[in-house]
Amino acid sequence: MEQKVLISLSFLLVVSFLSGIQADEKLPATEVKRCSGNKPFPLEVRVAGCVVPPCIIIKGTTQIFEIDFAVDKYITKLTTLVKATTLGFITVPYELPPDVAAVCPNLMYGAYCPLYPTEDVTYMFKFPIGDYPEVGVKIEIYLVDQDQDIATCFVCDIKVKKGQGSTRYELNYLN
Repeated sequence: MEQKVLISLSFLLVVSFLSGIQADEKLPATEVKRCSGNKPFPLEVRVAGCVVPPCIIIKGTTQIFEIDFAVDKYITKLTTLVKATTLGFITVPYELPPDVAAVCPNLMYGAYCPLYPTEDVTYMFKFPIGDYPEVGVKIEIYLVDQDQDIATCFVCDIKVKKGQGSTRYELNYLN
């Protein structure tokens, strides 16, 4: 009987240890910049495959961003807004499908809306990269709540590129 208890406890200990390792596996932090003005800045942003921008983004794919942020008020709804600036002065909104723009269903680690003041959460943003020209782009990502207040905002420089095996033409107008 004691041996079965010891085996069961050992098994639970190993499973707990392995679960802890898996839960701690995160992407490395990416060096993003603050938005203009005094907008709330995320606690940390992780862009898959990128630590130091400009991040190389392959057109026709989905780029994963993990965004850690804290809120300072009661929030029932959050929406992702993206603005793209190229050639240093042309800024346009980057339209997202509603299911991609919706933050609450894409919160990680069991978090869900509503969010309460001082709560910090992680949002997995699955950024669809369309079939756009290969250019350097400054993207601003905003998470906006039900009152149109900005919960967090950051800027990340990216370079859109074709996948392997494609003819490559590149324009770099980040600044």
